[in-house]
Amino acid sequence: MLITTRRLHELHGKITLYMENGNDYNMSSLKSYTGVEVPDVDCVGDLLLGQSRRITDVKNIIRRVAQPDITVLLRGESGTGKELAAQAIFRHSNRKNKPFVKVLCAAIPEGLLESELFGHEKGAFTGAHRMKPGKFEFANKGTIFLDEIGDIPQSLQAKLLQVLQDGEFSRIGGREVEVDVRVIAATNKNLERAVVSGTFREDLFYRLNVVSITMPSLRDRKDDIPVLTEYFLHKYCNIYNKDYNPLSQNAMERFASYSWPGNVRELENIVKRIIVLGTENVELSGCSESGSVVEKTVHKMVENNEMEAEEAREVEEAVEIVETTYQPRRLKEIAREAVSMAEKEAISKALLFCKWNKRKTAEVLSISYKTLFYKMRQYNLLE
Repeated sequence: MLITTRRLHELHGKITLYMENGNDYNMSSLKSYTGVEVPDVDCVGDLLLGQSRRITDVKNIIRRVAQPDITVLLRGESGTGKELAAQAIFRHSNRKNKPFVKVLCAAIPEGLLESELFGHEKGAFTGAHRMKPGKFEFANKGTIFLDEIGDIPQSLQAKLLQVLQDGEFSRIGGREVEVDVRVIAATNKNLERAVVSGTFREDLFYRLNVVSITMPSLRDRKDDIPVLTEYFLHKYCNIYNKDYNPLSQNAMERFASYSWPGNVRELENIVKRIIVLGTENVELSGCSESGSVVEKTVHKMVENNEMEAEEAREVEEAVEIVETTYQPRRLKEIAREAVSMAEKEAISKALLFCKWNKRKTAEVLSISYKTLFYKMRQYNLLE
């Protein structure tokens, strides 16, 4: 069947829209929907727009790791496109005609996450009226994307490790299940720090971190802002049925000078608001306010760093003073001095309690009158 350029463009739009809606992706079902063979295209470049060095390096790594059935850990700040990278890996892999199942680990309550991932048997717990397969079973022969893997509770980490190691797990209720699933995980957290603090299993970390890809922040790839802006303008003008109008040079300059703490997702939302409101000035003022917030935050961080540096200098000065004034002493001497101070305080309090009646004080302290008299003279406590 001849595929025209327009038809190919429409097909590409259906693929992109299907992926962006977050649905489980299956190329064979898409083929039946469109009635044509899906062409082999460079989906990595289609999903991850930009030509900057940072994003180009990421795309090259994705092309190399997509074919082998290897576990991939996607890292980076929120809004950098980790999910798009996972979809690009899947669409370039040998499993592209099989299911792609996404699980947002942080969005599912801890009590339900095990059932969601691994399923349960009928009667396994109150409310389990029928057997329910989990996400891993739905992803069998395909790919599962575990987003925000750093938020998975420790109680499930061992079970997840078993799936990665042996390809099998137990549904809640006891039945063993074997699956053939490729795992792609993503996180915006520092997993190494979580391992040190004991909140993330070290063995699971190494199982996930076979290949690690760090998605660059938008402030590290500002050369891509014009391309991304143009893409979002065309996309949402079409979705919202608005006339396309390119942004002014002034707007693009302000985009280039902004720090983008929300990364590509923030840029996408700003473009949406510009299109819906019909003016870039209102949105750019909002963008400017956001920039001022970031500027204040950075300024506060600088102040905190300066305070920490000042405290560090004070500690260093204190250490220098101690080093110059400290005279080493034997531990026995220090112990005798501490005992003497404690004895003097105890005798003083006992004398006050007994109104300086020495015989009564000696009885309270369980020592002889002679010993008490000797100690009082030793510590200059005689009246």
